[in-house]
Amino acid sequence: MHSASSVQIRPARPADLEAVVALCAEHAAFERTQFCSEGKTETLGRALFDAPPRAWCLVAECGIEIVGYAVCCREFSTWMAGEYLHMDCLYVSAEHRGCGFGSRMMTAVTTIARDLGCSHIEWQTPAWNSDAVRFYDRLGAASNPKLRYKLTF
Repeated sequence: MHSASSVQIRPARPADLEAVVALCAEHAAFERTQFCSEGKTETLGRALFDAPPRAWCLVAECGIEIVGYAVCCREFSTWMAGEYLHMDCLYVSAEHRGCGFGSRMMTAVTTIARDLGCSHIEWQTPAWNSDAVRFYDRLGAASNPKLRYKLTF
């Protein structure tokens, strides 16, 4: 097990995309859902690295291995008449959990939100993921009782 100080949290680079997509597949399996990696490296690369970027990705790097990632994008709230940061994913590989990597990534995501002038961050986690619920509760985050739906076409 590694300490949080042995991991660097940094913006993803194009060379990280294959590792991020592999972690996306691991994340999807953890959340009991399907994932197809076909074409994801290219489309994720465009979203992250075209100008202007559509999303931002941070990676947790331990030595030369990418062990976690967080992806976020700016969204608009009609009720607030302002922008917020939607954190689409935060994932740390199983063998690196509990070492503070997630907290450090949340701090980095918060910095992105502030730098973009966003008022807050929103995200979701499966209700059955009690470890994530405890983690977010310890951060002082408030849950929202709404259900999140997806319409696929």
